[in-house]
Formats: sequence, C-alpha cells, structure tokens
Amino acid sequence: MAAVLALAAAAARARVAEAAAGGDTAVVPGAVSGMTHAWLLTGPPGSGRSTAARAFAAALQCEDTAGAPGCGRCHGCRTALSGAHADVDLFATENPVIRRQDVEPLIGVAQRRPTLGRWRVVVVEDADRFNDSSGNALLKAIEEPPPRTVWLLCAPNPDDVLRTIRSRCRHVALRVPPAAAVAELLQRRDGVDRRTAEFAARAAQGHIGFARRLARDEEARTRRLEVLRLPVRAASVPEAVVAAGELHDVVQQEATAAAAERDAAERAALLRALGAEDASTLPPAVRAQVRQLEENQKRRVRRQQTDAFDRALVDLLGLFRDVLVVQLGAAVELVHGDQRAEVERLARASTPEETLHRIDAVRTARTRLAGTAAPQLALEATALALLPAGLHAPGGRG
Repeated sequence: MAAVLALAAAAARARVAEAAAGGDTAVVPGAVSGMTHAWLLTGPPGSGRSTAARAFAAALQCEDTAGAPGCGRCHGCRTALSGAHADVDLFATENPVIRRQDVEPLIGVAQRRPTLGRWRVVVVEDADRFNDSSGNALLKAIEEPPPRTVWLLCAPNPDDVLRTIRSRCRHVALRVPPAAAVAELLQRRDGVDRRTAEFAARAAQGHIGFARRLARDEEARTRRLEVLRLPVRAASVPEAVVAAGELHDVVQQEATAAAAERDAAERAALLRALGAEDASTLPPAVRAQVRQLEENQKRRVRRQQTDAFDRALVDLLGLFRDVLVVQLGAAVELVHGDQRAEVERLARASTPEETLHRIDAVRTARTRLAGTAAPQLALEATALALLPAGLHAPGGRG
C-alpha cells in the first residue's frame, strides 16, 4: 500500500505542477515535489514490479483530468497498461545480462519528446541484469534526462542493481501480495474456480504469474508434485542422486518446451521479414541475423531453465517451512496444504533442527544456482542434504 500511495502521489503532483505551468514541456520532474525522473521499483518475484511500473506509466499518461491520475479507462491508461502507448517504451530481456548494445537504442528513445502523451516513459524490467558496460552507458541518460522523460527500473532487490544507477533513482519497495488477494484476482480476471484459485495462490506463495500457471497448466502442477516428492524419494545416497537427476530432466524439459513455440514463431517472423522461407537461401551477410536470433534464443532458454530450477527450490523451501510449522505447532496456514499428510510424516520423522538444516541447504543451493553452479549438481547437492541424519556422506553432515 505504501508503494501505491507513493506512486499515486507523485503522479498527482506532477499533474498539478504541469497545470500550474500551463502545460509547459520545460517542467522538470525533479522540480516537482514527490516526482523524480528516475525510479527503482524492487520486490521479490511475484510482487508485481513490472505491473506497478505500467500502472505508474498509465497514471502519468492519464487523460481523465476530472479525477486522480490513473483512471484505467481512458485511451492513455489503456494503451500504457497494454504496452501499446506511443510514449511508453517497455524493455524486457530473458538473456542473462543486459548488454551495451541493448541499452543504446533505449538511450536514443529516451531523448525523444513525447508525441501523444505527457511524458516519455521508459520501463526496464530486470535492471539487476545490467553489467558494468551497459550500466555505464545508461548512467548519463538516467542522471540527466530530457525534461519530460521518466525512467522506471525494476529489480528484485536494490542491492542487485549497480550502485551508480541505484544512487540516482528514487526507491520504491513492493511486497508479495497475500494469497487471498492472488486468489481473488485469479477468479476475477482469469475465471478460475474458487477452490483451484485458493490452492494455486497458496502453492505459488504469492507469485501471481506462477499461480496462474498452476491454476491453468497441468504440466506445471505435475512438475510441482515431482519437486515435493524429492525428500520422500531420497532415502539413500544412490536414490538421492537418481531422484535429483530425474527432477533435473523434468524441470529442464518444462522450461525448454515453454520456449520452443515462441522460438519457432520468432524465427518464422524474421525469415518472412527477410523475404526467405529458409535460412540457407539467404546471403551470408543476411544469414548472420538469423544466427544472432538463435544465439539470443539459446541465452533466453538458459535463463528460463535457471528460473525454473530456482522455482523448484522455492517449492522445496515452502515444503520444509510447512514441516517446521507442524513441528513447532504454529497456528498458521500451510503453503502446500494439499500435501498435509506428507508434511506431517516428514515432521514426525525429523527434528526442528534437522528441518532448519534442510532449509539452509536449499537456500545454499539457490545461491549457487544464481552463480555459476550447474543446475544438476545443485539439485544433487540439495537431495543429498535432505537425507536423514547420518546418511549425507560417509562422514555425516560435516
């Protein structure tokens, strides 16, 4: 709520200042109390960072002057929210990093005056993926933009963003919405029945995008159950290694399949634009564009796979959180309530100290996965750490 109030107040004050200046485009955002030219929106996965950025862009472009900015009904709001507004530019990448060549077109866009709306708004998702080269290229544009340009950067955590960029932005922190709010959204927006919506919202731990997948995609529900079965299947060292390998294959196949259709459509669209049915018929110089697309798609698939493996580990964290809740007798709702029988069995078979050890092991795996660790090795290490006490290695846990 604090984030909503901050963004709404900034949009309102910007409108007041604009009216006082008679629509003068020389009004500088930094001169408006509560408004600034660069924002950093942070929050964990599922907190709605990009949704908040689009809503703020819509409020800045809102054409309804009778009420508060952001009516959601006018042409400016609707096109900004859908990504179709001429003066709202959205940049998102599924590559591991945002490169300098990705940033340079954004800088050019940010220098243009707004054509239809009040502001030129540039939204950058995953601003934590800037490297030193791309971040330095963007720095001047963020620090000294044209009067009517606003940058909206999104990232999971402010510490993940380059310090030089972070220090030039106003920070707004978002939180993951409660499960009840996610369930209500699934019912209202997606037509999901109440029982399925409540299950998906709890299991997704507030992540709206994943909750939608759980509610609508049978493969996503199957993958989740495979993940939650890992502690049961890992009763010995050989079984732990086999279970981790099979889980690796399930998650990898799901992530790859999700990208295959989009990759094929992108390739077909590029070939049509180049006037060819097959890349082999293109001149060598033009064929490089197809190769570049294929390289970009490979990087994107790798990122999707990493995200999918991290999601599996988050599911495991939720499971052992539930085990600890049962062991301590806490009066809170389980994340994986549909697996209560298994949660209670795991709780009886271990101590709270062992559960905390397992939670730490999964968190360590997430950290390694975010670095350079191979996903299969990270999953194997996790599976071994989940073994009953004394079975982790020949010398025990140490």
